[in-house]
Amino acid sequence: MSKTANKQRRSTTDEPEHVFGLDVEGDLAFLITEGKKHLQRFNVDLVSRAFRFCVEAHKKDVRVSGEPYYTHPANVALIVMREIPLDDVSVVAALLHDVVEDTTFSLKDLKAEFGTEVADIVDGATKISDVFESREITQAENYRKLLLSLVNDVRVILVKFADRLHNMRTIESLSRERQERMARETMEIYAPFAHRFGLGNIKWELEDLSFKVLHRDAYDDIKHQLNTSREEREEFIERFSKPVADKLTEHGVKFEINGRPKHLYSIYKKMATQGKSLDELYDLFAVRIILETEENNDCFLAYGIASEIYRPVPERFKNYISVPKKNGYQSLHTTVISSDGKRVEVQIRTRAMHEFAERGVAAHFRYKAASGGTASWVDSTDLEEWANWVRDVFENDDEEAAKDLLESFKLNLYQDEIYVFTPKGDLRILPKGATPIDFAFDIHSQVGAMCIGAKVNGRIVPLDHMLKTGDQVVILTSKNQTPHRDWERIAITHKAKTHIRRILNEERRARVVEGKDLWEKRARKLKLHINEDELEKLLLHMKYDSRSEFYAALGSGTLSPEAAGEMISQLLQPAATPVKEAPSNVTFDQFSDTARDTASGVYIVGQNMSSAKILFSYARCCNPVPGDDVVGIVTIGSGIKVHRSTCHNVIGLHDKLKPRLVELSWSQSQRGEFLAAVKITGEDRPGMLNDITSAVISIQKTNIRGVNIDAYDSIFEGILTVYVLDLAHLRRIFEKLLKIKGVETVERFEA
Repeated sequence: MSKTANKQRRSTTDEPEHVFGLDVEGDLAFLITEGKKHLQRFNVDLVSRAFRFCVEAHKKDVRVSGEPYYTHPANVALIVMREIPLDDVSVVAALLHDVVEDTTFSLKDLKAEFGTEVADIVDGATKISDVFESREITQAENYRKLLLSLVNDVRVILVKFADRLHNMRTIESLSRERQERMARETMEIYAPFAHRFGLGNIKWELEDLSFKVLHRDAYDDIKHQLNTSREEREEFIERFSKPVADKLTEHGVKFEINGRPKHLYSIYKKMATQGKSLDELYDLFAVRIILETEENNDCFLAYGIASEIYRPVPERFKNYISVPKKNGYQSLHTTVISSDGKRVEVQIRTRAMHEFAERGVAAHFRYKAASGGTASWVDSTDLEEWANWVRDVFENDDEEAAKDLLESFKLNLYQDEIYVFTPKGDLRILPKGATPIDFAFDIHSQVGAMCIGAKVNGRIVPLDHMLKTGDQVVILTSKNQTPHRDWERIAITHKAKTHIRRILNEERRARVVEGKDLWEKRARKLKLHINEDELEKLLLHMKYDSRSEFYAALGSGTLSPEAAGEMISQLLQPAATPVKEAPSNVTFDQFSDTARDTASGVYIVGQNMSSAKILFSYARCCNPVPGDDVVGIVTIGSGIKVHRSTCHNVIGLHDKLKPRLVELSWSQSQRGEFLAAVKITGEDRPGMLNDITSAVISIQKTNIRGVNIDAYDSIFEGILTVYVLDLAHLRRIFEKLLKIKGVETVERFEA
């Protein structure tokens, strides 16, 4: 049996016409007839109850066109039956897809009446609608991924395709502004997404309908030219197809040949890309050979026949049978030169391949049921080709996850991930629990390295703030910023942790190199001749575990070359003995002796210690800077911990610490930068964080180490950590901050 036909692509317009809204009972009868005709599984009672529920729920609603509102879900259900034929549950969900969003009925009501499966599909469809209502579409591929994050059942997306297709078919009733918005949204999101699902017919119609709205003049012009040449085109296709049909018949192959023009939007794109007029395009139409066979090799036989009759264009041959497209599409594509010199695209496929090309994932379900297999959507596992596409969509190489997907048909591989947006609307996928630091490094390693703060949905947040799906994140940076050790604890992504660790290690290596150079210069000046092994032993007495730790202390300025030289010189003297840790009940004098014996500092001079050098470190609770009144707490074997005299840790434990307190003053010759913490509060407003950081940096190019700010209602409170030279430097920062509009208080911070 063979047949040739000159026909346009099949759509619902080829099916029996029916106008919904004139007779409710007649509408229900029509739906039942169509459901039985197109679906393998069709529960008449379930669909009837859903239809009546839909009519009742929307009885007070009308469409913009003036029709009863229920006509829209009825048409969506009809599309689900005819063009994405899945199951009766999908039809019921289509009938009810707007109930929760537009009526007084709740999801709980639907679950009680129609079950969890239907309610979940309706819930997913409602979530997708909410996304489009609340956000401007800026990146289509990103929003397609976001859609997938919001649904658990693939049927949600398929119902949304049907919903959008009917809305586009009736778009003329909307205002021009709404038409353009919907058409852009359809072109950028729904049409490409339908392509990924393998829904060829729906994709093409959505594109053409959107094209008609967005470029009406071009649409009308191309359509007019195609209609003008229709008879000529049909005659050409008949003439071209006949010798191929005759040869196939000779080989006993059952087939169908039809010709169709390229879709209007694809012609428009080709004209724009090639810079040609319609008359100059040769491949305006394609001839499709559909074989009634289950043998894929028959397609290659048909290709051989066509290539014998017409000269093929070698570079235009595509074998999508051996290597299917990501969405599972299979077919042979070739372009041949006709007898009168025209280029003609020829597509060759089996009937099963054609059904999949037209209906995508639904075709697998349909064939499974038709062959006597289970009609249950959830239990269907005969979808290996479609799984290839799923792995591509989800960018997931986990084979076990793909198998689980086949078994359950649940698109939930991203259940432990969040979807957050840049200020421009670009989407970033991060693990659940990710922070602004993870987001910053995901944007770029340099952005992460210079991060000093973040705003989420317009509000200032601390760097350890946990992001959630839908957040829009703005990262604030400073070229003076570098990562801190704390960031490794805050970050959770491998990328962020790796970059932070690498930057910190690079900084440490640089300090080690600088420190080694400082030590070698000092050793030469003191004429100390020590090999590396001897130095390593001496450093153990100074509480350094390795030479690199010693060099890093020198490079960072926490240990001066002069103090290091003096200590090592003392240790080299014959009388020198290792420093022993003092017992817990030692006296003040014993603590002082320990401090003297381990002297290594250069910035602070103890009044009770004359000009002795002291091994010291600065307390992080109060962050003293030169100019502050300071006091020292002697520690066992580690020198002195320097605090501000007003530090609450010192005041609160003064009596207990009294035996270990040492009165200190700043050396006049000290140089370097000191870490200071500043608490700031005020009115939260757009641009506030930027104003704060700009003000700080403007003073002597102050280096900001970090910003950690929380906002509550319209008030913000935060901590800035900055590097300053002395108290006068810090006071100038205070003065500058207090001049910022909305800033109320600025004060030193104590942890």
